[in-house]
Amino acid sequence: MAEQYFTADPTCESKQVPCSFVYRGHGLNFMTDAGVFSKGELDTGTRLLLDALPDVYGDVLDLGCGWGAIGVAVKKKYPAAHVTMVDVNRRALELCRFNAVRNGITAECLESDGMAEVMERTFDFIITNPPIRASKPVIYRMFADAASRLNPGGVLYLVIRKQQGAESCMKYLKTLYAKVDKVDKSGGFWVLRATEPLKKENEAQEEAADAHV
Repeated sequence: MAEQYFTADPTCESKQVPCSFVYRGHGLNFMTDAGVFSKGELDTGTRLLLDALPDVYGDVLDLGCGWGAIGVAVKKKYPAAHVTMVDVNRRALELCRFNAVRNGITAECLESDGMAEVMERTFDFIITNPPIRASKPVIYRMFADAASRLNPGGVLYLVIRKQQGAESCMKYLKTLYAKVDKVDKSGGFWVLRATEPLKKENEAQEEAADAHV
């Protein structure tokens, strides 16, 4: 069985392949590798996701960053943004750090199982091409964690292939966020935007209790 790209320590032989693309007027050059998602090319879903983003600002999280396409592209175009990139795959993170330097940007690259290592922080943008093959519970946990870590006015952007559960994903997001929209639907993918996280009952009770202290 082929090794999955969400493995923490890929054991497959390293086979590095360069990749280049242009994002909003900026030429970007990357190194990719076996054992990391989308070796040798910018995948269609990530391209659609990047193209759908508005002007990005503030604290930005590239969740499941792979070799760094989203985080590096966003930071290059919007240098004032503070970009953090996280992934469970150590080979991906090595590439991510290399690609940040290669493209002349500064960003944090952290080893993290989902959002585990950034749950004490909040973000204005959380952007992800989630690891669908890691299982529905894994990616749904990522979406729920994102809902709890957005700043007021913050937004989650994600892309998912229609045939890999885009409709059920959107239905689940609506249990977490007051507003969930399709911002693009092309090439067999849906790009979704989720804003205004819903407070869970226990969170509302805790806030009410704090208010009476």
